[in-house]
This record gives sequence, structure tokens and C-alpha cells, in this order.
Amino acid sequence: MKPIWIVDDDQSIRFVLEKALTREELPVRSFANPRDVLAALDEDDVPQVLVSDIRMPGGSGIDLLAKVKERMPGLPVIIMTAYSDLDSAVSAFQGGAFEYLPKPFDVPKAVELIRRAVEESLREDVSDERLAQMPEMLGQAPAMQDVFRAIGRLSQSNVTVLITGESGSGKELVARALHKHSPRGSGPFVAINTAAIPKDLLESELFGHERGAFTGAQTTRRGRFEQADGGTLFLDEIGDMPFDLQTRLLRVLSDGQFYRVGGHNPMRANVRVIAATHQNLEQRVKEGVFREDLFHRLNVIRLRLPPLRERREDIPTLARYFLQRSAKELGVEAKRISDAALARLTAFDFPGNVRQLENICHWLTVMAPAQMIDAKDLPPELLSSAPLELPVAMPPASAQSVAAEPAVAAPSTGAAALAPVASAPAMTAAGWLADLEREARSLLEAGVPDVWDSLTRKFEAQLIHAALDITRGRRIEAAHKLGIGRNTITRKIQELGLDD
Repeated sequence: MKPIWIVDDDQSIRFVLEKALTREELPVRSFANPRDVLAALDEDDVPQVLVSDIRMPGGSGIDLLAKVKERMPGLPVIIMTAYSDLDSAVSAFQGGAFEYLPKPFDVPKAVELIRRAVEESLREDVSDERLAQMPEMLGQAPAMQDVFRAIGRLSQSNVTVLITGESGSGKELVARALHKHSPRGSGPFVAINTAAIPKDLLESELFGHERGAFTGAQTTRRGRFEQADGGTLFLDEIGDMPFDLQTRLLRVLSDGQFYRVGGHNPMRANVRVIAATHQNLEQRVKEGVFREDLFHRLNVIRLRLPPLRERREDIPTLARYFLQRSAKELGVEAKRISDAALARLTAFDFPGNVRQLENICHWLTVMAPAQMIDAKDLPPELLSSAPLELPVAMPPASAQSVAAEPAVAAPSTGAAALAPVASAPAMTAAGWLADLEREARSLLEAGVPDVWDSLTRKFEAQLIHAALDITRGRRIEAAHKLGIGRNTITRKIQELGLDD
């Protein structure tokens, strides 16, 4: 394990923490000012956790925090501060601090906080290493393993493939993998969504046009078939292709020959076609809106991509991956996600599949108030779904999954969710509320002053005491369970005298 770095101009503070951490068999290294820390970082030394005072000669802990986070966004940083520096501590949290340690501090509590930061850092190291090693497609679910095996079998083939699956399930990613691992992998990969282009423009998009073929055709234009020559053409949502264009596509698939719009000379293109659809093409054939001969021409090899709800064990790793990627895109520190939030995600049906999960993770990166995402931070539509009283087994953190097509829309969570965890024991609300009312009446009738403040303090103290008892004194975890911020619970503990 890498050492814990202590940064404080007060030698006595450094001495106390060094001795306490050494007794716990934790490696430690001390610095008297931020300049020495940055110099050590320049020498490629890396700490496991950084514990820094907030005010020191030669630089502040807030400035050091910002510089360290630029280099190592995932490093837990604990800021030491006096209670009068609470505003600075809030600034530290906004800068990405793991926690703050008020001075004077209780040494065992300080060691416990540092241990929790170490555990968090070690988890992040494993997670970062796992994400860095992620191949292009992942998935532990049996249905995804079937897809991987099929891609492997097709790796030396140029056969036409039809990919079926719901919208957002990652069909284009599978098509790209088929192309990359085929003999055409060095050639171009050209994708076109046939449902997204107006009917009168689709023919020109596919086959190109000659100059003057129609109004606005001022130059000759190569179509997607020509652009994909020597490579792969991916026709997404093929089920929505207009019927008359299906005939032209069938001709190209049959003999590789086509004409540009307005052209008279036959063109040829050496193209492998991979098609995809979310629709039932057999039913479309029966309805007379899709050519049966084209269906059989496309349906040489069919790959069914499972919806996300059929491979729930892949959701946790995929969620962590998307949170990392969103943070990188936005230039912010990646947020972590609690087991409770992962359980809620794992239990959700995801009608929008992997794309919807990606959108939710992007939304959480922007909107979640803390670095640790809890269940209460998930989008309101997801939380409003009524849970079933069914426990959901959490998949291992190493479960791998498939990433979907890029998306920028706000998350859509219109489907009902399943319960993430077994329901909490039923509370007899009538009992304690009745006791509260009797206590309030008694105080009010007796003319006791400040009844509101008195009962509120007792209520808050009881909540915090219960949460700390359940979490064995771990304040951050207690704050998460109560739904309040880390600085809020620390302030309340001091205001209510719970440290005594």
C-alpha cells in the first residue's frame, strides 16, 4: 500500500498522527508545507490518502487540494480545520475533499476516518484498473456471452448479418465489433439510420447522385455504398426502409451493382452489409410492408441482442463505466455510487436499455449533489415507481457489460421499477406520532418556552444517534443514510452536543 501523507506546519500534529498511524501499521510520510508535497508529486511519488491542514505558511490546503485533484482526481483528501474555518471546509468539499477533520480532534476518530479513506482509495484503484482494462464489449450475462461467441465465429466471414434488439440495446456497437474483427477491419465502417432520413433523401444518401439530378444537386455526390467500398455498411432500423427502396437494396445485395440518382452508368461496390432493427421483420413481411425476398437476403445470420432487463448482472459495472466516462467528458471528478443506488438501478426495467442507463449516469454526474450517489439521488421518475417487496441479489463488482450508442438526451425513466432491496420493516407511525403530540401538548399547556426548538433538537439528536449506532460511528455513512450532507451531520453533532 502507498503511504498516507500528512501535511501540517504544526510539528505536534504531524507527530501525533505519525505515531497513531504507525501503531495501526499504516505507512505514513509527513510534510511541513504544500510546496514539499507538490515537489514530491513531481518526483512521481503518489500517496494513498492525503491529510492536509487548511491554513499553512506557503500555501493553503484548499489550493493544494485543487492542484492535487488536477493530477489525481480519485485521491481521497482529508482537510484538517478548526471549527471557525467551517466556511473553508465547505469550500474544500466543493473542491472534492473526501472529508474534513475538525481541530482539536480525537485521535482514534481521526485514525478511523483515515482508514475509511484508505479503503475508499483501494476500491477506487481496483475500479480504475478494471475500467482501464475494459475491452470494447463486455458482459457476464449468458445472453451476452452468446453474442460474443457468435462474433468470434463470424470473425473470418463476410456473410450478411441481421442484428435484432430493442432500441438502445447497443446494436451499432455489435455491428462495429463485427466489422473490426472481420477481414474488412482495416476498411471503412459507414453507418446510416434509415428511419432518421426523409424518404425523398434516403435514396441519394444510399446510392449518391449525379450533378443536376434534382433541384439543389449542384455537384456529384458519392453515396454510402461507395463510401463503404472495401468495408462495412451498417443499415440501422432497416425495418423502416420505404418499400420501393427495398427493391434497389435487394439488387445491390444480389449483384453488387447500383446506379446513382440521375446516373446512367452502373456502379459497383465491394461492401459487406450489416442490418439492424427493433421491429419484427417476419410480421412486417406478413403485413406487406417489407419484402420477403429482402428479408431472406438479410437474414443469413441473425444475432439477437438482449434487452438490459435480461442481463441485470451487467448493470453495476456499466453504471460505473458510464459515470467514469461522463466525468471525463465534463472534466470533473468521477462520482461513486452506493450499493443502495446500484440495487435500485439493477431492479429497474430500463425500457430504453443501455442508452437510458447511460443518460441516467450522465444526469447523475451533473445533478447529484454529493460525490457518493445514493438511491435518493436517482431521477425522480425512477424513484416514484412503486417497489415490490423482493430482495435483489447484487452482482459482483467485476461484472462486465456492453456500452450503448452515444446519447445526449435527458434520461427517460417511464417504466415502472422493481424493488431494489427488501422493504424496510413497517413502522407504526401512529404510535410515535401520538407520543410526539402528547409531549407537545404537555409542554405547550405548561407554558414551556421554545417548544419548537426543544422538540426539534430532541428529534434530530435521536435520528443522528440511531444512524451513528447503525453505522458504528461512521459519520459519512450515517449522513448518507439520513439523506443529509457530511458537513451537515458534523455541524449538527457539535450543535447538539453529541460528541460529549
